[in-house]
Amino acid sequence: MTSAQLLADAFGRIREAVHGAADGLTAAQLAHRPATGANSIAWLVWHLTRVQDDHVADVAGTPQLWTRDGWAGRFALPLDASDTGYGHTSDEVGAVRVESADLLTGYHDAVHDRTVEYVSGLTDADLDRIVDRAWDPPVTLAVRLISVISDDLEHAGQAAYIRGMLERA
Repeated sequence: MTSAQLLADAFGRIREAVHGAADGLTAAQLAHRPATGANSIAWLVWHLTRVQDDHVADVAGTPQLWTRDGWAGRFALPLDASDTGYGHTSDEVGAVRVESADLLTGYHDAVHDRTVEYVSGLTDADLDRIVDRAWDPPVTLAVRLISVISDDLEHAGQAAYIRGMLERA
């Protein structure tokens, strides 16, 4: 297995987890917050997808699908188009509401497809490229992609946990 295939597999696992957490849920279930100040499935999936969209677009040198393909307009959230959810307050988390699971997973699928297309073309040498010099040590492409995978899987797991709570309630 090549590094590119390994990365594509990891991003595929995120997609599977997202669908497992969100498919078939109502807008109310997606918006459910299990405790005051907690995240909802809608926010978790939106956020992990926005981070993937933002970070992969940055390293690929392409526009984010959120704005380029009109996802921001379809979601119609009361947030700036550049918002990825990082540092959100409880009120901002609560503002991330979606009309359907299909909208949420549709955006994720579009980002997933673009991500897999990008990572499938990478070579091992590409992974050593410095993509962010704001850190010490500077961040390589490999580290950035693993960071996205880690963050996305963590949030997808949180969304799955909330779904389990909803199904058992």
